[in-house]
Amino acid sequence: MDPLGARSQFVEVQNLPTWDQPQGVQDEVDRKKRLTEEDDQLANQLNSLESPFPFRQDINSKIVLFNGDVALLNCTAIVNTSNETLTDKNPVSDSIHRYAGPELRDELLKLKGCRTGEAKMTEGFNLAARFIIHTVGPKYKAKYRTAAESSLYSCYRNVMQLSKEHAMASVGLCVVSTVKRAYPLEDATHIALRTVRRFLENHGENIETVVFAVSDVEEPVYRKLMPLYYPCSIKEEKISLPFLPADIGNAEGEPVVPERQIRIAEKPGNLEDSDLGLVGSHAFARMEGDVDKQRKLILQGQMSEAAQHKQHQRNYNRWLCRARAEDLSDIAALKALYQTGVDLCGRTVMVVVGRNIPVTIIDMEKALLYFIHVMDHITVKEYVMVYFHTLTAEHNHLDTDFLKKLYDIVDAKFKKNLRAFYFVHPTFRTKVSTWFFTTFSVSGLKEKVHHIENLQQLFTCILPEEIDIPPFVLEYDTRVSIQYFTPLQFFSMLKLTEMFNL
Repeated sequence: MDPLGARSQFVEVQNLPTWDQPQGVQDEVDRKKRLTEEDDQLANQLNSLESPFPFRQDINSKIVLFNGDVALLNCTAIVNTSNETLTDKNPVSDSIHRYAGPELRDELLKLKGCRTGEAKMTEGFNLAARFIIHTVGPKYKAKYRTAAESSLYSCYRNVMQLSKEHAMASVGLCVVSTVKRAYPLEDATHIALRTVRRFLENHGENIETVVFAVSDVEEPVYRKLMPLYYPCSIKEEKISLPFLPADIGNAEGEPVVPERQIRIAEKPGNLEDSDLGLVGSHAFARMEGDVDKQRKLILQGQMSEAAQHKQHQRNYNRWLCRARAEDLSDIAALKALYQTGVDLCGRTVMVVVGRNIPVTIIDMEKALLYFIHVMDHITVKEYVMVYFHTLTAEHNHLDTDFLKKLYDIVDAKFKKNLRAFYFVHPTFRTKVSTWFFTTFSVSGLKEKVHHIENLQQLFTCILPEEIDIPPFVLEYDTRVSIQYFTPLQFFSMLKLTEMFNL
């Protein structure tokens, strides 16, 4: 207990500014910076599109962003992030234990652990908060990203569910995914913000306040992403729409795996009666307006480099909006593009399987949209691509016109952050075609393209356990590459093939 007359170190939640209130002069300036004249034009273009996270004053008034120690919050419950044995040593947990006192440790022993994604509750003991909700975030590995996303969603969802079941008025959320668990902060923030938003929409009528307690490192990321899920005006809602990630979850915020989605319509094939049809066929979504005029101005040298960049960014955002609106499950089912692990430098690895692309029978514009849909959030950081040309036929080959169109459409980050393109099992013809394409059609790619004759070469850049290789590629490589291997390498390759086939 604080000495008589001493100021309490605990923070009263009701005294903190909510998200609908500017938090000082700087916050007001930052918000105005986000809403420029150019944003006015974009908002007008987006006016007919509905955001999945519309402006809601009632929800914003329940949200607080607090830079400080979650253990000091005076609210009904605070959240502790821990491990499966509830004995984790991290800054959040250590602080909670320090202020709660030794009784908390004794109480946790009675819980006998907690599974990843679940949540369990104890008293707050010496804390200002009445309860502590303990949850276990997932360990992140890029190869198992889908499972990690689902587990992290479950953490926040189960915390909110306990809050509702125990009629809690306020809850203080720490950042569940600790540095020790290696979850990318920005990806984790998207899941946290949208899960809480959806819960408040659907079940939060009795919850008065949700506090996101963050550190100095975490605060800028939260401030950047919160307008996407908690816009402070209709205008901010509209201009945030193009920046939402590809996966915004289902109605509860749960991550959605495109390959597992089943779309049911009353009249299959007739999109006019569905929201998808309205969005996908809208003039903005088609993004074809005045393209020729813009190209003419560029050719005539009448557009500055900055103006060209802005125009290109607008066009890309329109493609991205369309990609998020259309049903691309038929393209996803081909499994021609997917994320796997990381290379030796820790960069995300994206895989393209040439034999899984039936160019002559699929809608190539939908394929382009799917590429944008999947790659947009990957390309914000450095990444590499692995293209398996193995056993492809003529009907699998992408023509140069399509590739040039793709290159011209994608955002600058696609090109800037691509560090290497590994072309596995190339033929002489494809080597020549690639040279012509990277020399005369596009710029800045030639030095990034590496022709890989066999998997042993690829494994010098990406460890075997960090990449999902189709079985037919392994079998082919084993068969044709015997001449490159020593007996020991050959048997290792056979063993690897058996492992992937299990």
